[in-house]
Amino acid sequence: MTSTPSGPRGNPSVSGCSTVEDRESKIVRVRRYRLLWVLALVVFVLDQITKIWINARLPLGTYGPPGAIVVIEDFFNLVHVGNTGAAWSMFAGKSTFLALLAFVTLGAIYFWRRELGLRQTMVQVSFGLLCGGIVGNLVDRMLHGHVIDFLDFHFGDYIYPTFNIADSGICVGVALYLVQSLRQPAEAMKA
Repeated sequence: MTSTPSGPRGNPSVSGCSTVEDRESKIVRVRRYRLLWVLALVVFVLDQITKIWINARLPLGTYGPPGAIVVIEDFFNLVHVGNTGAAWSMFAGKSTFLALLAFVTLGAIYFWRRELGLRQTMVQVSFGLLCGGIVGNLVDRMLHGHVIDFLDFHFGDYIYPTFNIADSGICVGVALYLVQSLRQPAEAMKA
């Protein structure tokens, strides 16, 4: 009688894979998404550095003269406001709900990464920007109870809602993904 090699629980080893091979396959899986990871990290770090700078330079609630920093007269200012809502202050006062929604969104992106087509370069760019922005604003909600917004643009009489680097990453990431989705059929994106 011949004996069959057994795994850690006495189960016969089907593939004969070692722990080293398992680790290598995990590394390979993580490296597949390296562009997403790099872009997410860049957006997150830029977002947090700029918010730390604004937080140190301007008191919360600084909006308009004399406290705002005028970058381009009648067009672009740096301010310091807290937003407890989402884009355009939708869901104002719902910071905890929005933080939970951010966690769920990140989990959904991870869970459905194949269906979203995250192996494609352009899709990784989109979701790198998106995830970096989500994490940047999530950190604000957890640390401050609100998101720090500071980029203030005026177009004549119209004042664009104040935003930050994370918001820009989210908007550009979503727009790029929508364009990519419209240009390619859903089945091609999964490949």
